[in-house]
Amino acid sequence: MMELMVGPVLALAIGAGCRLLDIPLPAPPKLQGALLVLAMTVGYLLGDRLLG
Repeated sequence: MMELMVGPVLALAIGAGCRLLDIPLPAPPKLQGALLVLAMTVGYLLGDRLLG
């Protein structure tokens, strides 16, 4: 349960830090790239659930 809370908090902290420091976001600017990141995240979570 703690892992589910840490992920979004860490993502928000990285996004806020990039915005405050005027650093480009470390994420793809296209929808296809964002969907790829989402697919990798879902695959990671499913793998963790099935194998862990």
